[in-house]
Amino acid sequence: MTRALISDDSVARQTPSGPVQLGFVAGVILRERIPAFERMLWRACRGNVFLRQAEIESPLEDPSNGDNVFKSVFIIFFQGDQLKTRVKKICEGFRATLYPCPEAPADRREMAMGVMTRLEDLNTVLGQTQDHRHRVLVAAAKNIKNWFVKVRKIKAIYHTLNLFNLDVTQKCLIAECWVPVLDLETIQLALRRGTERSGSSVPPILNRMESFEDPPTYNRTNKFTHGFQVLIDSYGVATYREVNPAPYTIITFPFLFAVMFGDLGHGMIMAMFGAWMVLREKPLAAKKSDSEIWNIFFGGRYIILLMGMFSMYTGFVYNDTFSKSLNVFGSYWSVNYNASTVMSNKDLQLNPSTTDYQQYPYPIGLDPVWQVAENKIIFMNAYKMKISIIIGVFQMLFGVCLSLWNFIYFQRRISIYCEFIPQIIFLCFLFLYMVILMFVKWTNYGPSTGDVKTGPYCAPSILITFINMVLFKTNSAPAVCDAYMYSGQQAFQMLLVVVALICIPWMLFAKPALILRNKRKMHVPLNSNHHNHAMGSENGDAEAALSQAQVPPPLPPHKEEEEHDVGELFIHQGIHTIEYVLGSVSHTASYLRLWALSLAHAQLSEVLWNMVLRNGLMFEGWVGGIALYITFAIWATLTIAILVLMEGLSAFLHCLRLHWVEFQSKFYQGMGYHFQPFSFEAILDSAAQGPEE
Repeated sequence: MTRALISDDSVARQTPSGPVQLGFVAGVILRERIPAFERMLWRACRGNVFLRQAEIESPLEDPSNGDNVFKSVFIIFFQGDQLKTRVKKICEGFRATLYPCPEAPADRREMAMGVMTRLEDLNTVLGQTQDHRHRVLVAAAKNIKNWFVKVRKIKAIYHTLNLFNLDVTQKCLIAECWVPVLDLETIQLALRRGTERSGSSVPPILNRMESFEDPPTYNRTNKFTHGFQVLIDSYGVATYREVNPAPYTIITFPFLFAVMFGDLGHGMIMAMFGAWMVLREKPLAAKKSDSEIWNIFFGGRYIILLMGMFSMYTGFVYNDTFSKSLNVFGSYWSVNYNASTVMSNKDLQLNPSTTDYQQYPYPIGLDPVWQVAENKIIFMNAYKMKISIIIGVFQMLFGVCLSLWNFIYFQRRISIYCEFIPQIIFLCFLFLYMVILMFVKWTNYGPSTGDVKTGPYCAPSILITFINMVLFKTNSAPAVCDAYMYSGQQAFQMLLVVVALICIPWMLFAKPALILRNKRKMHVPLNSNHHNHAMGSENGDAEAALSQAQVPPPLPPHKEEEEHDVGELFIHQGIHTIEYVLGSVSHTASYLRLWALSLAHAQLSEVLWNMVLRNGLMFEGWVGGIALYITFAIWATLTIAILVLMEGLSAFLHCLRLHWVEFQSKFYQGMGYHFQPFSFEAILDSAAQGPEE
């Protein structure tokens, strides 16, 4: 490139006094520095230099940082050693790279040929190096996965060994860890096997000792129960040896979901999707997808399957399939009007007390005649509202009963007498009594007017009766209606309310007073956390393997500390009492979401049928076939997108809230932490999900 800038092989200049020898330097410089470089040469050398430069088209790699930069090649002619020194300093200041260039043309040609030869040799070496590197990388790629696995395992082993302690003799390692009691024999066999394989003469020693730390919680799960346990742990990990609500959630969660999502067709779609994931779980799990949404669906495949199956059952009970009813057993209602009356009247009333009704209920679920009834929504609302309250009260009662299990196991006798008993009385005397009134109304009141067997025609309102009961008011009813369902109802209801109100101060003051009395007898501070865990463990809970340092006995409390603890205890008990009393009312009302979402789901399904698919069924001939094809595609897309996915997600979240707040708040603390055993599988899975730090 330097030779291309010199138009002649001679670098001599002709002057009147004879030829004058010129010197020159050549090199490369960054393209953006050329203008400043030219100005500096002109000013520093006073115009006594001659600069020629040309741009290099292809970018060059900067050896300092590896970036591609654009440069220009230049050559500078000058006369005298003084200008040569000045030009080189300027080039050095602009970080230009100078290259030696002989003055004789023959030497320049010889150098150029040598450079070309070296370039060819370097290209040959680079090509061979590239081929060799490719072969090495291809061979390494076959084993890179195994190498990563081995390195991660070795790192995990050494990281765990760093947590061990050396004994006094500096020859043995001592580890403190949690192990499940059911796995103690397996661990001992593994230690013995490891000793035999390593050829060690020192046998391993595994001692079970007490610990003052709270053990971690370990619930054994399988692929079926794992998803339900994750739902519970998302709220909070169970405290050690606390009742685990996951086994009950396996039934209650899909059932409450199905109450809100009850549709035989939509439930079948969901169940088929869940069954597909369950039947193909091995090949689907082997794919290791990176999609978070898909992993959530696949992880809850058994939950989706059960939700779909339960929704099919409740849809069959509601007799609702894509907003239409199935006439399986035939309607138990009949129309006894003459033909002229039927043709002249759009709406006809059917009297259940006459021959219009067969006087015994439909075998299972709802009669299909309700699908065409004008008062369908009124009837379904009354039915589903009562069912929602009944389900909610019984689930809350079950949650309070589970708290008794905790109190018995942890030997909290004061909590049994001062929390469980008043809580169960308060809930039963108010809300369970309301549920009993619903069953009394269903069984004692029928459609007949004044009939001895079925009772009066007009029954008292459950809601009005309950409100008057709490407000100590007398029921009022029209002449044709009963004010009360049984004799002595008002006095009995007043007694129930009084006893329920007595339970409030019972919950509020009894427990702090008893604890304060016991504390004064024992003279032990309330905030003493020193306790001993029982070593026997079942159901896979973690157990202490080695002990911690002994905790010294507590010192007698100061008076200020005692007053602080007593006040804190009363505040804590007051918060729990207010939460339970107000929560009993709000939680009972919260279960009405079962009715609300069921109503919304049914109405959306009916709207889609009437406004989309029904239009495709109104055409005839080949036009009807095309219209039905288009409308069915739209209807099916909206059904899956809105009714199955969006409504399903909404029902899932509401069901999750009912379990976390309304059910688990009655007995579940969730203040524990996970048992995290040393597992190569867990380590490799976590490494596969994200890059190593």
